[in-house]
Amino acid sequence: MENVLIATVLSFVVTYFAIPVLIRVAELKHLYDEPDERKSHKLRIPTLGGIAFFSGFIMASAVCVPALADSPFQYMVAAFLVIFMVGMKDDVIGLSPLKKLIGQLVASFAVIYLGNLQITSMYGFLGIGTLAPHFSLLLTYFTFLVIINAFNLIDGVDGLAGSIGMLVSGVLGTYFLYTGDLLYAVMGFAMAGGLAAFLIFNISPARIFMGDTGSLMIGLVNSILIVKFIEEAGNPAGKLPVESVPAVAVAILILPLFDTLRVFAIRMFQGRSPFAADRNHIHHYLLALGLSHKQTTLVSVSVNAAYIALAFALQYMGTTYLLALVVGTAFALTGGVYWMKRRKESMLQPVVITTMQEVVETPPVAQPKILRVNPKGILQDK
Repeated sequence: MENVLIATVLSFVVTYFAIPVLIRVAELKHLYDEPDERKSHKLRIPTLGGIAFFSGFIMASAVCVPALADSPFQYMVAAFLVIFMVGMKDDVIGLSPLKKLIGQLVASFAVIYLGNLQITSMYGFLGIGTLAPHFSLLLTYFTFLVIINAFNLIDGVDGLAGSIGMLVSGVLGTYFLYTGDLLYAVMGFAMAGGLAAFLIFNISPARIFMGDTGSLMIGLVNSILIVKFIEEAGNPAGKLPVESVPAVAVAILILPLFDTLRVFAIRMFQGRSPFAADRNHIHHYLLALGLSHKQTTLVSVSVNAAYIALAFALQYMGTTYLLALVVGTAFALTGGVYWMKRRKESMLQPVVITTMQEVVETPPVAQPKILRVNPKGILQDK
């Protein structure tokens, strides 16, 4: 408990005092996120915020994680450094989606293969139990990549990615605190503490953005936490087992996870790259309805928190039924928001009312002249 408290406070303090320095550096070096037609901000905003809570998180974890001989923490640190460099390069000079994906795979490899962290079972989903080793690896890599990119893609509204990241890491950190797994408890609360400090400067109107450096880091940390949660909570002999653990895990990450998979599917269905930018995210729909950045963030976090509470409360439904309920209601809610957005757009379209028709008169048709000849042979016209 003491380690977790120290990690939370240390991460918060380091992040809080680092951000003003980073804002000044960004102003001097002109490291801004420039506004355009796709983005929701209108001013140039510094993008180095991720460096602050990365520093706070790493320092807090290094100080507070217990030193164990067989700990996978060394591989996690390697993964954090890889994802940090990928994010920094993308923030400063730009990086192609392919190179970014390769960097994410390298970071995931360090944790999954070297750190031996994998999803080994479906825990009853569709009647599937233990997975074959190669399917286990594929599913775990897929999970990491989706979650890492999910936090990157929802980072489009002031405070949204940071708030969801703080909620998820806080929930998972609390679980590991109860089970006594200090490595993951410290990681969860260190991330939550750093994000709490960052949000002071990021809640609308934002003074700094986290950039890819921050969003990719949040995604990687929560990927590690959620996979460990699935494996530990899914074990009936564990310290705090959870029924329907895959469905509960999806509910914990419902907003970033569902929104990302939905947008990827839409883009690929339209024949575009899944990484092509657009305005089809749920937060774009909420902004289009007239909500402010603060309101959009509050609604999104509240919905995600409600899903978490309901999933834990309804865990005894069984994995398949609970997952169907979680995903089905997510589709219904998103469809409702999209319908309201389209309805508002149609109401705002200009209506042209014709009050007067232009009448074009047809000129009279000239009558042909009739020529007659009188008895004297003189032509007469009529």
